Amino acid sequence: MGRKLLSLLLFASLATATPAAAAPTAAPQPPTELVTGLSLPWATSFLPDGQSALMTERNSFRVSRVTLDGTRTTVGTVPNSVTTNGEGGLMGIAVSPTWNGTSDQAVYLFHTSTDGGQTQNRVVRMDFDGTTLSNRTVIVSGIRSNTFHNGGQLKFGPDGFLYAGTGDAQDTSTSQNDSSLNGKILRFTTSGQPAPGNPFGTLVYSKGHRNPQGLAWDSAGRMWSAELGDTQFDELNLIVSGHNYGWPICQGSCSTPGMDNPKRTWTTAEASPSSLAIVDDTAYVAALRGQRLWRVELNGENAGATQAYFTNTFGRLRSIVQVPGASAIWISTSNTNGDKLLRSVIQ
Repeated sequence: MGRKLLSLLLFASLATATPAAAAPTAAPQPPTELVTGLSLPWATSFLPDGQSALMTERNSFRVSRVTLDGTRTTVGTVPNSVTTNGEGGLMGIAVSPTWNGTSDQAVYLFHTSTDGGQTQNRVVRMDFDGTTLSNRTVIVSGIRSNTFHNGGQLKFGPDGFLYAGTGDAQDTSTSQNDSSLNGKILRFTTSGQPAPGNPFGTLVYSKGHRNPQGLAWDSAGRMWSAELGDTQFDELNLIVSGHNYGWPICQGSCSTPGMDNPKRTWTTAEASPSSLAIVDDTAYVAALRGQRLWRVELNGENAGATQAYFTNTFGRLRSIVQVPGASAIWISTSNTNGDKLLRSVIQ
């Protein structure tokens, strides 16, 4: 009887014991300064070895090489670039995944330019030998520019094709117009041709966008986009080939047939999302007007727990990119003068 009583008491203690606390979720730590004295840094793309990156500055049209210790060296400017006295200029950059400085020197850039006397947004290829940019060639043209809503993000996807986010150029009709390259996410080869399998046989991959500026992929190869809304909602969208994301018919979630709803929304005062990085299936969204970094846990095709960091600490946040092979991100500010490139460890 004593042994049976002891067993019952032990069972009761196990049943009522407080469960072990869950392991803390990794979060971005207070950043350190890598580079100071910048002017509107817009995008950053790492070279394949992960030891340095190329960074654009929007209004100076300057491209710099930045090493992991924060050493910055100007490697050139992009010819024929112009500003729009607003959001246009030198924007996205994507280094070839096989860049080696010799047999492959390709670097791709998205900028507002004046080729042939016509101001447009264009995607160009340039050569980078490790020291200097040269030999600019236009590979995609015909993307309308305007003072605002230029999009501008440029990334290589896991499939090896280039993806570009284009704004509606302040003409809402472009986003639903299949003949327009504006208000879209484009997918194309390194020569500027429609990528095989594109849903409409053109450069267009998805439509119904207002101003998508963040592009990233999760561990399953799903594509996500952070997008600036109008007066009500900014969005985090799961991008599917051929799908329609609603603008200008929908802003945020709506019930219109054929329109995909966002997976997460913010008010425009909280966000104005300018860039997106995904680390360990967690999305990090840089906010301009919101002046903060948003962290969003991704649960398959859904967005989960969401939290803000560094609110009103560094001003407007523009670009964000994961440091290859490290649980860390680089974040740039966008305050016009005295901008910085910051490094935050995720732990």
